[in-house]
Amino acid sequence: MPTEYFEDIKIGSSNEFGSKTVSLEEIVKFATEYDPQPFHIDEEAAKDSIYEGIIASGWHTASMTMRMMVDHMISGRAGLGSPGVDNLRWFKPVRPGDTLRVRSEVLSKKQSKSRPEMGTIFGVTQVFNQHDDMVMSFGTIGMTLLRPGSKSAD
Repeated sequence: MPTEYFEDIKIGSSNEFGSKTVSLEEIVKFATEYDPQPFHIDEEAAKDSIYEGIIASGWHTASMTMRMMVDHMISGRAGLGSPGVDNLRWFKPVRPGDTLRVRSEVLSKKQSKSRPEMGTIFGVTQVFNQHDDMVMSFGTIGMTLLRPGSKSAD
């Protein structure tokens, strides 16, 4: 049962959570299946690349971030999914042994006119490594139910 509805989510609120330490094995496994570029799956080829070693696929970083978001933030919400993300950017490579954490902030929200039982929450999510370097960011768009029986979030 959800504990957080559209009305409960405050503009300007933020959450910090995670930590996920990334192993060489999981980087290679993910990339072998979904992004088999040499600098993700082949240690020798990666040494000769501009990255000078194996790095995680950006899609792997996004997937690990999604898991942390579900585990620490989304699972308690009356969420309805998302129509997408905005401005996804990868700033620094994620390497074996890096530990990731997430910061997510609510920027705005809007109740739906056509479906007044739901609203959309807009935010920004940033992912940092253990050195506090931002490795990824994206704009979030999350659809969320209003509290049952509620007519307006105002």
